[in-house]
Amino acid sequence: MCHHHGVPRRAALLLLACAALHPPALRAQDAKPAKPVSLTFDLGFVNAAGNTRVTTLNGAEHLKVAPADSRWQFAEALSTVYGRNEDSVTADQLTAMARVDYTVVTRLHVFVGGTYQRDRFAGIGRRFEEIAGVALQLVSRPHDVLGTELGAAVTQQRSTAAVEDNFVALRFAASYKHNLTDNAFVQQSVELLPNVQEFKDLRINSETALVAPIAKQIALRLSYVVRFDNVPEPGFLKTDRVLSSGVQIAL
Repeated sequence: MCHHHGVPRRAALLLLACAALHPPALRAQDAKPAKPVSLTFDLGFVNAAGNTRVTTLNGAEHLKVAPADSRWQFAEALSTVYGRNEDSVTADQLTAMARVDYTVVTRLHVFVGGTYQRDRFAGIGRRFEEIAGVALQLVSRPHDVLGTELGAAVTQQRSTAAVEDNFVALRFAASYKHNLTDNAFVQQSVELLPNVQEFKDLRINSETALVAPIAKQIALRLSYVVRFDNVPEPGFLKTDRVLSSGVQIAL
């Protein structure tokens, strides 16, 4: 995993370029209804032998259950990044989440959920986070979907040095998806988590993803993840970034 100070501008430039090439539909009509159950798997793997011995594995699984005749939705996801160079581990990240949404009125949801994270190369032995809030879909068009969320998060964190830290944070999030074609899309999500007890303790998570199909249920996926922690664990940098590419399988 490589480190970098400052949130890069390339993600925003990519979104602007895609929007210029594919302008949104003029009519403000709803997007196509989603499948009641969707399941996707992402997998990327690199192995080099000889003068250089490097192994990198990234994988993810996403499940969403949204029955057409129900106000309830359920989402679950699991992702991991693992890297090894010679006999040394160079990356070890694991994130798992589950969330339940309830539709109050059209485009307005309330939600609760939980997240588990491990990232020992950022000094995080384990982090549990419970979230709750409201979600509002601002735009829902055939080519463009924009949503925002507001809520709070309760965090229980243990560093790799066995230091405990429990706190409450506000949570602001937004996501934008632009469909390039019926199956290809670019998506940007951003999450801000300021600690209510110490506002300089701010975390920002960002992901830019591009998915392009190569077969009916198989697509190439490129993602760029940035994790910023303004008050990192002692001895660690503020910003981590992960650029990954691989295959996505949709069932």
